[in-house]
Amino acid sequence: MNGIHDMGGMHGFGPVKREDHEPVFHHEWEGRVFGMFIASQVPVPEGKRYKIETMDPQQYITSSYYERWMQACIQACMDAGVLTADDLEARMSVLRDHPGAASPRAEDPERLDSWQSRIRAPRSIRRESNRQPQFAVGDAVRARNIHPVGHTRLPRYVRGQPGVITRFYGFHDVQDHLLPPGTDAPPEPVYAVRFEAQTLWGNAAESNGALYIDMWERYLEPAPEMRGES
Repeated sequence: MNGIHDMGGMHGFGPVKREDHEPVFHHEWEGRVFGMFIASQVPVPEGKRYKIETMDPQQYITSSYYERWMQACIQACMDAGVLTADDLEARMSVLRDHPGAASPRAEDPERLDSWQSRIRAPRSIRRESNRQPQFAVGDAVRARNIHPVGHTRLPRYVRGQPGVITRFYGFHDVQDHLLPPGTDAPPEPVYAVRFEAQTLWGNAAESNGALYIDMWERYLEPAPEMRGES
């Protein structure tokens, strides 16, 4: 989908600020939100990332990274009927009147150990497949000019632009493929594609600059010269 979250290549937002020795979490509440996001059992058919991407644009821009995650958790719980707007407002009212009040806690060591083991367990993201990749290293390709419904990792600023395959990563799950709950998406080839900076942004870009983007095969089509077009 197209939305304010797809900010890559957009102007007017200033430089990306790099923080030396950046901590994993800047505040304790961010770690709690991360835990809620990962361990929540509330079903979200469209995925929590989709909830983030459908936030009000003004709210999205003015929210921090984990504030967006928290909003996604809240919206998912509301959509599932686990939480209502009245429930949320009642709790927020208590905190406004008593900001120093202790938050309720539920201790479940067994569940905690289970989730920590799951998060820390090494696992390969590669998948096995009998199909043949459509492209090879060195092939000229073009990013499809498509606008999928739901979450997609195809940046708007490369759609319709030519590039070259520089690496083949094997087969991986498609993370923006919407399927019924409990259904796995068929794995697809993933490639690293090189896009020349001036192709994307014109003469304002450095002459020798390039951008490498990892892309699923569904995002790509043969360049005109590969199809024998003029």
